[in-house]
Amino acid sequence: MAETSQRIDEALARLQAAGVTEASARRLLQASGFALAWLERAAEAEIERLAAALDAPPEPEALVAAAADCDQSAGDDEAAYLSALRRLRNREQVLIAWRAISRRDDVAASLARTSALADACIGGALARALRLCSERHGTPRDKGGAEVPCIVLGMGKLGGRELNFSSDVDLMLFYGSPGCCDGAKERANEQYFGEVTQRLTRYLAEKTPEGFCYRVDWALRPFGSAGPAAMHFAAAEDYYQSHGREWERYAMIKARVVAGDAEAGARFMRMLQPFVYRRYLDYTAIESLRELKQRIADDLARRRQQDNVKLGRGGIRDLEFVVQAFQLIRGGQEEALRHRSFRHALAAISDGGHLPADECAALDNAYLLLREVENALQMRQDNQTHSLPQDAAERAAVAAALDRDWEAVMEAVGSARETVVDTFDDLFAGPEVTRGGDGPEGAVHKLWQQHATAEAAAPQFETLLGPEAARGAADAVQRIRASKIVRDMRELSQTRLGDLLAQLFAESAEHGAPAKALLRALEVIERLAGRGTYVSLLRESPTARAQLLALCMASPWIAHLLAQQPMLLDQLLDSRSLYDPPAREAMATELQRRLDGLDAFDIEARMNLLRRYRQEIMLRVAASDRLAGLPLPKVSDRLTWLAEIIVEITVTEVRREMATEYGLPANSDGSEPGFAVIGYGKLGGIEMGYGSDLDVVFLHDCDDQDGETQGGRRSVANAVWFSRFAQRLVHWLSTQTAAGRAYEVDLQLRPSGSSGLLVTSFEAFAHYQRDKAWTWEHQALVRARHVCGSPAIGESFEALRREVLCASREPSELAGEIKAMRDRMRKHLDRSGDGKWDIKQGAGGLADLEFATQYLVMRHAHEHPALVDWPDQWRQTEALAEAGVLDADTAEGAIAAYRELRALVHERALDEGEGLVAEDAAAEAREQVSALWRLCSEAAGDDAS
Repeated sequence: MAETSQRIDEALARLQAAGVTEASARRLLQASGFALAWLERAAEAEIERLAAALDAPPEPEALVAAAADCDQSAGDDEAAYLSALRRLRNREQVLIAWRAISRRDDVAASLARTSALADACIGGALARALRLCSERHGTPRDKGGAEVPCIVLGMGKLGGRELNFSSDVDLMLFYGSPGCCDGAKERANEQYFGEVTQRLTRYLAEKTPEGFCYRVDWALRPFGSAGPAAMHFAAAEDYYQSHGREWERYAMIKARVVAGDAEAGARFMRMLQPFVYRRYLDYTAIESLRELKQRIADDLARRRQQDNVKLGRGGIRDLEFVVQAFQLIRGGQEEALRHRSFRHALAAISDGGHLPADECAALDNAYLLLREVENALQMRQDNQTHSLPQDAAERAAVAAALDRDWEAVMEAVGSARETVVDTFDDLFAGPEVTRGGDGPEGAVHKLWQQHATAEAAAPQFETLLGPEAARGAADAVQRIRASKIVRDMRELSQTRLGDLLAQLFAESAEHGAPAKALLRALEVIERLAGRGTYVSLLRESPTARAQLLALCMASPWIAHLLAQQPMLLDQLLDSRSLYDPPAREAMATELQRRLDGLDAFDIEARMNLLRRYRQEIMLRVAASDRLAGLPLPKVSDRLTWLAEIIVEITVTEVRREMATEYGLPANSDGSEPGFAVIGYGKLGGIEMGYGSDLDVVFLHDCDDQDGETQGGRRSVANAVWFSRFAQRLVHWLSTQTAAGRAYEVDLQLRPSGSSGLLVTSFEAFAHYQRDKAWTWEHQALVRARHVCGSPAIGESFEALRREVLCASREPSELAGEIKAMRDRMRKHLDRSGDGKWDIKQGAGGLADLEFATQYLVMRHAHEHPALVDWPDQWRQTEALAEAGVLDADTAEGAIAAYRELRALVHERALDEGEGLVAEDAAAEAREQVSALWRLCSEAAGDDAS
């Protein structure tokens, strides 16, 4: 102790000679033997340089320049270069320690400074290695002769810019492509970059009288120590796609290009993103992290290192696992979670509502405290240690670094670790599963382990489900267990699936109709049994299981949707969003954001995204409809907005595709012609349902249809361009892909129907409507509107619609034609009978109501143009009342009937009832509709009665 005290006094004297009277200098020397040793051997000029930098702001660029100076000043003298680089590193490390101990830098700033220093040293060492290797072998080039770039990835805390004081650096080196150097002797790029890696390692890790710069670990590279020292980009992509393991995904979360070609590095990182972040919610990450953590805990127990602030229980690694779990599970869908920095990612977890804000704040404080203690431990002798000391002198040194007594340090560390443990255990606790006993769970496991037959197990489910459903449930479990996909699973996966089934049996009792909930949920599980990600999601998340059972109980349509599209199970994790479907602007913004994350020319991926987004929103609307009481108008609004947005985006996507291939058409004056989509029926009337088609007409206003397109790879006639444009629109919307189809598209309402052109010029459309259209085609205009595309065409269409509908008509003739059309429809489409009534086509149904309203609008619009202001049934009925065509009571009754019948249609769709109800259903509403139809018939004369 006396010797150390004397050494400190002598070092302080050297500092005072350099003009330093800083009171914290003594604490620095008490806390850091590394700093003390440096001061003892440093030249006066170095000490003065240190003192001058003590209060200077951080300058990463200056560090980069200083590292480059080490190379330039050393020339070809390797020993001189190693010495210069280490002197730079050691002086900066002392500066970092001093600023931390004097509280000039908080722990976050210290970690950032340490990382910036490592970046500079690695970048300078790589530049020297590349220069010397190129002088020997020439420039590495690809097969086309272009220079091949290389990058160094920094992993772990270096990648997150959170490097601790005496950390090693985990690195990987990749280069652009195979090929050879252009030197006198042929040398493959693999050999060239292998030598670069060797030099880089030596420059950083070799021990000299000045010590080392950084310990370097290349073990994270593809194939580990058995793999090549450096790998080209295409080989790396193939490795991660074919051989990448779960722990490599965790490692890649923090990967950052710390040296080399920045542009090539950005391309490489984009290439790796699909490996790291799944597009779906990846709950397998929880299980993998749990297993990894258990292996670490077992190893620590064997080595008796529970006082390790990094790896011990409640330590830094547990904190990192908490954040990584959310990043891996949700990072594919939430870009904010992909941040390499622990603290930024934790803030995103808080902002996203995935953990309570106060809990995240407590974790952040725990992290800062543990990282500060870790730095204090390592500042002592520049050793990579994480264990709390037992020796009194060492404890005093660490306490000095932290400027508090040892008891306070231990109390703070203990409190921080308890905070971490609470969150870690909540997040990583395995699901509780009962695999024995006489209850339903035990019976499921006996059935699953084939210790009982379905016939023997069924009686144990009868109290919960009733006799018939009990046998059905037992048969379903046995069928899932016997399926080939389950038989081919590894044993652990089979066990997890069996656990999930037992959980569903037990939890179905909490729902009002457990038999419905469970049997439909088992259908979903049967479809996704081989999808380990979704089995893990449901097994790990009680919330997801509860929502699955609730939705399955509520609607077979929802259950089948979930079975067909398991990716929708992600939506079950957040009941706030599940039961709160977005408004139009939010829908459009979110869908466009997701599209922006895809390759602009990956048509299949973009088509699938449209389909999946439609299914996601429809699930949320249906869930809100059935379980949250979303009112009918809001259901229709959201389903209509969804259709509009998908059509709008599809028009934009197809236009870009067509422009690349064929260029764009032009009018005779050189301007670009417009294109518009006109919606009819449910789309036009803002009344979309769960299974509604899109009734549309495509219009353009090109005045030079024989002209040629310009700006693409090849030209076609303008008329051909528009025809192909329409064909591709229909293809994008209606083609069946792996994600289903977006919408069925019906073009029967275009001029001349199925024999007409797919897309019509507005001029020809207007001529047809004025001179050739049938009454039923004018009737269709009542529920038509401009949906998207050219505003000019939209305005022209609205003017034409108003002109056509406001034309004066002979009432009796009009009523006769409408009645004749309605009779033909009823004859061919009405499915009423056998005790059932067709809500849409049956007498007194929706079609009668729509036809009656359309008749009244077309009869009276020449006197009351406001009748055609809106295309939807509800507001048209209100307009008829305001115009005095209908009395208030009749209009109110018609609107009430419309609401009830529309609600029935939605209900039957969710119940998969095909639009049929009991023949005595909705009697009052049907009478209201029939009365309106009779009123209209009588007003038109005997021909319409």
